[in-house]
Amino acid sequence: MMIKEVITVILLVVGCFFFLAGTLGVLRFPDLFSRLHALTKADNLGLGFIAAAMALHIGSPWAALKIFSIWFFTLLASSTSCYLIARFQKEKDQPTDRKEVE
Repeated sequence: MMIKEVITVILLVVGCFFFLAGTLGVLRFPDLFSRLHALTKADNLGLGFIAAAMALHIGSPWAALKIFSIWFFTLLASSTSCYLIARFQKEKDQPTDRKEVE
C-alpha cells in the first residue's frame, strides 16, 4: 500500500470513531442538551475526517472543493438545527412570567 492509501485509511478510521462516539453520546447522555452537544460536535468532526480522506483519495482539486463545500454546508445546517432544537427545549422548560390580568 502506498502512503496516500494508508493516510486515507487512517482518516476514515478516525472519522468512523468520532461517528461512533457521537452515537454513543446520544444513547448514553441523560438530557437533551448533552445529547445535542455530543451529536453535533462528534459528527461534524467525524464528517470532517471522512471528507479529508475522500478528498485525499480522489486527488482532484475540483472534487475536493465539492467535498469540503458539502462538509461546510453540513456544519452550517447542523449548528443551526442544534441551536433551534435547544432553544425550543429551553423555552418549553421555562415557566412563563406573564401575569394574567383579571
